[in-house]
Amino acid sequence: MESLPLDSPSLVALVFLLGLKHGFDADHLATIDGLTRFNARSRPRLARLCGTLFSLGHGAVVLAVAVGASLLSRGWQAPEWLELSGAGISILFLLGLGVLNLGAVLAAPRDAVVRPLGLKGRWLGRLAEVSHPAGVALVGALFALSFDTLSQAALFAVAGGSGAGGGALRAAGLAGCFVLGMLVADGANGFWIARLIARADGVARIASRVMALAVAGMSLLVAAYGLARLLSPRIEAWGEGKELLLGAVVVTVMAASFVVGLRLARIQGAPAAARG
Repeated sequence: MESLPLDSPSLVALVFLLGLKHGFDADHLATIDGLTRFNARSRPRLARLCGTLFSLGHGAVVLAVAVGASLLSRGWQAPEWLELSGAGISILFLLGLGVLNLGAVLAAPRDAVVRPLGLKGRWLGRLAEVSHPAGVALVGALFALSFDTLSQAALFAVAGGSGAGGGALRAAGLAGCFVLGMLVADGANGFWIARLIARADGVARIASRVMALAVAGMSLLVAAYGLARLLSPRIEAWGEGKELLLGAVVVTVMAASFVVGLRLARIQGAPAAARG
């Protein structure tokens, strides 16, 4: 789990960035990709909304857990072992996601679109193949039933009780900021994937490779930084108070990969169109 600043503006900004970063998680990208592709031909309008619906279902669980934990745990402080185990699990997941997506890029044929790979999506199996808005939201809710997401919701409950405002209302506000950030990232991702599927040309192939490389690289870098913080007190001390900056860097790199991927694809596609 991440430490949160106590002053309200920094706290709100950091929680919103945590939501954005969570929305760019490789598992989110992979599952939204699958849901969007499954509905692309038969229900194109739903396909464009899959990211938004997934995020709403996911966010509903986060909000409920944050408020519930705040009401049930007045004065409770998260034990140290929970923070350490949460960090360890996050590092292992990030390493796995980074290796999987890097391997997907290297193994994909040159004429194929690279699809992001996730770990949690495999547990759902055919549950992820739904063509109803409520079903897509349910998939998002099921995704929230994981240690990393629930621990973040519990952290909002703890932070909500630490300020002057205190209580469930503050916890709900923090969870809402997190959900809003996640909604922006997941919604944009679903819409972007739907556009790539509709093209199914060189633009989609190049853009998908750039995005997959960004997901793999950022997952591995964040995992390496998290591991370094666990092993080195000096790096741990250096990182104190820089959570907002580091979160902004992750979100900026991931968002820029969308733009760069499309830009490179158009540059590469222009000569091909001229030859045709």
